Amino acid sequence: MILRRLIPCLLLLASAPRLGAADASLDLPGLLQAAEQWAYGNLDPRVLKVLQQVDQQRVRQLFAELQQRFHGNYVLDLAKLKQTANTLQPLLELHPETRPYAVWLKTRLDYFEIADQLRVSIPPVKPPPAPPPPPRPPGQTTRPPAPAPVPTPPPAPPLNPAPEVERRVWRQALENRPAPRGAAALVPRLKAAFVAERVPPELVWLAEVESSFDPTARSPAGAAGLFQIMPATAHDLGLKLLPFDQRLDPDKSARASARYLRYLYAKFRNWHLVVAAYNCGEGTIQRSLARHHAKAFDRISPHLPAETQLYVPKVEATILRREGINLSQLRLPKR
Repeated sequence: MILRRLIPCLLLLASAPRLGAADASLDLPGLLQAAEQWAYGNLDPRVLKVLQQVDQQRVRQLFAELQQRFHGNYVLDLAKLKQTANTLQPLLELHPETRPYAVWLKTRLDYFEIADQLRVSIPPVKPPPAPPPPPRPPGQTTRPPAPAPVPTPPPAPPLNPAPEVERRVWRQALENRPAPRGAAALVPRLKAAFVAERVPPELVWLAEVESSFDPTARSPAGAAGLFQIMPATAHDLGLKLLPFDQRLDPDKSARASARYLRYLYAKFRNWHLVVAAYNCGEGTIQRSLARHHAKAFDRISPHLPAETQLYVPKVEATILRREGINLSQLRLPKR
């Protein structure tokens, strides 16, 4: 299979510069150009070659814009990708070479749906009022010269929804959602692996959020498997990528993912922060906590990448739906 022969030293999302609205050094055209360059560097042309030329361009553009908006700061911006993502995801399912991308994208379609719901429910930010005209001096009978035009202020950025709002929306969205098809066979095995690594077994439901329990899932940035482990992280956790990618092995990837979660918990001692760091990196979380003099996820959530702002409450709602327990209630297994 072509995807299994991908060279693991492709440009990695984890080591690439963050692209997002918070980067003041790039304007929007610059962001889109950088995202497009990222897409051409990370998407294997041998895989996309099975698509027609016009479809290759559309897929590259979608994944490039996903990269830009997922790592931007504004959750509501993701709503703009809803129609495109829903159109192209079935196209990727048509070919064995692109199906792993389709699996990855399908598990993220509800991000766009939730962002769209939040966009409708949150009122737009009103622009600041124009300054009043200067008063006419006493005794002046002639009209003063027209003042120089005041530059139009840039539009105010959209507001990010509060974490509690996102939790409520995700709980409603997942209230009646059945477990993925592969969960029944995999969950007992994965829980045993997590307990063996002294990690709460309920966290195996990360695999529903990451891959919908499909071990073939692969992101355009190179993450793969049930728990979407990046190549560099896999190497650090003792997983081999060649001759067979061990991230695609459910048991090996579960043990590796659990070890990483245990490492993050030793650093943050808070499961909300652990889940956030699993998604966007421990460095991002550490810097945000320091910058905002915070100790809790809710305090820094509006300042994190848009994907992470949605990811953490989705994970929490998923575990609540499957196990009836909140992230804050998780306990380490006894030795």
